[in-house]
Amino acid sequence: MNDADVGTVRIGDVVIGAGRPVYVVAEAGVNHDGDVRRAVALIDAAKSAGANAVKFQAFRAAALVTHDASAATYQQRQTQVRTQRDLLSRLELPPEAFAALARLCGDVGIEFLATPFGTDDLAMLMRLGVRAIKIASSDITNVPLLTAAAAGGRPLLISTGAAEIEEIDAAVELLEKAGARDRLVLLHCVSSYPTRESDANLRRIAAMAARYRRPVGFSDHTTSIEIGGIAAAAGAVLLEKHITLDRRQAGPDHSFSLEPEQFAEYVAGVRKVEGMLGHGRFGCLDVERDVRRLARPSVVAAEPIAAGQRIRRQVLAIKRPGTGIAPADLERVVDRIAAVDIAADTPIGWEMLR
Repeated sequence: MNDADVGTVRIGDVVIGAGRPVYVVAEAGVNHDGDVRRAVALIDAAKSAGANAVKFQAFRAAALVTHDASAATYQQRQTQVRTQRDLLSRLELPPEAFAALARLCGDVGIEFLATPFGTDDLAMLMRLGVRAIKIASSDITNVPLLTAAAAGGRPLLISTGAAEIEEIDAAVELLEKAGARDRLVLLHCVSSYPTRESDANLRRIAAMAARYRRPVGFSDHTTSIEIGGIAAAAGAVLLEKHITLDRRQAGPDHSFSLEPEQFAEYVAGVRKVEGMLGHGRFGCLDVERDVRRLARPSVVAAEPIAAGQRIRRQVLAIKRPGTGIAPADLERVVDRIAAVDIAADTPIGWEMLR
């Protein structure tokens, strides 16, 4: 499989795909704790850290969960709240807040993204003019939401955490039939909070790209600063990483998020690895040319050769530097006539022969 097989996806003016700079999404999520001022600060932090986009989560607790649905173990541990309804109701932002945040993102020059958790949330985001839609891992089997998202005509970022292969297959098939194939980015994800580095399973990135022939990213729930660069080396074209103003806060996602300075290190590490990965093309690099010239051998005179002398194999040797005729052309030199006197140990050039 080569890079062209998986295609590219454009979000705004940025093209996402193999061989392109990794698209970094700062997942603000619900780390604003329901406070718009904190959401604004998260936008500023994401922009300063070098993220391409900042992403929030759009939902209505009453529409998303039943009144007695239990919160996940990690959520209860972090917040001491028993039910999802109670937890999420504290983390909602109203539509007018999302509108203000979207405008601010436009003002500061960072892409505004959000994850809708229902078709009403999706419709609200579409009215705001979002240029891509993220679908959470929990909704990979939510056919009504997937269908509506595909119909919106926007690029789709689909997380695959906790999904069986048949569920990913079904989601991809649905989206392709809905005409969204060329707008689709799949995200490898481990739905464990935080994800242990030993569970990151980064080889799945290449496996997903090979199976679905679409760009694949990594929704990163580890606490590692270095793993972003490693994921880029493993083929991730997009990275999503949680950002927080303070990991000590009591919200459900703060503890496994990165604070602004750490997030900046994360992005810098990704860019450093991109530089190491290079362009992948064959050929001698400019930085190699001096060593190539000095360390490669060429055909040289083993003894003095007089002008007009027919050159025998016995008067030739192979020695450094590589400034003369290449050893591969040795037999083409034999039986030629020297056009000039050639001193011993002199690299022979074609201009010395006739």
